[in-house]
Amino acid sequence: MSALFIGHGSPMNALEDNRYTRVWREIGTTIPRPRAILVISAHWYVNATAVTAMAMPSTIHDFGGFPQALFDYEYPASGDPALAARIQSLLSPLTVIADTESWGLDHGTWSVLAQMFPAADVPVVQLSIDATQPSTFHYGLGQKLAALRDEGILILGSGNVVHNLRIAQHGVDAGHYPWAARIEQRIKTLVEQNDHPTLIDYPSIDPDMRLAAPT
Repeated sequence: MSALFIGHGSPMNALEDNRYTRVWREIGTTIPRPRAILVISAHWYVNATAVTAMAMPSTIHDFGGFPQALFDYEYPASGDPALAARIQSLLSPLTVIADTESWGLDHGTWSVLAQMFPAADVPVVQLSIDATQPSTFHYGLGQKLAALRDEGILILGSGNVVHNLRIAQHGVDAGHYPWAARIEQRIKTLVEQNDHPTLIDYPSIDPDMRLAAPT
């Protein structure tokens, strides 16, 4: 099975037809059908490592200022408590909280899966990002979780390489920041080269990296 990283962009991508969503739909129809999906979403950013362990996760609308149709959208995929337990086992002795009620599927997850698997017929679990830990810690988790790929699990990382809403430019005529384009291309090159040490030490990639990823 595969591991994918997808920049999910606006939650409106769940409802729209554009060049991004068409690629996501193509991925969903061309990769082997997964037994379940593990999503690491940038929007579950807490001071712990946790995994959704409920049978039916809720659809979380963790945003504001969008059309009502987006708040009405539901992605009714089932959870997978057995997969959650497997993740706890793989990451042992690290404490991984089995969350059965406080979270669900946030828009970093369902805005992408709505296009990749629109029938919502593949079980989904989410893993949190521990805000107290350095990038080396998260890389180590990824190395342990890689075993799931041989068990029919699709591992999906959802977030954006450049994400700074405080200084984002909006509107159809909005241009791009030269530093943002430079950083995005630099990271793309590092990924293609499998230069993991540099990617892990991401603040050193570019002097403006803290603008691209302020948290």
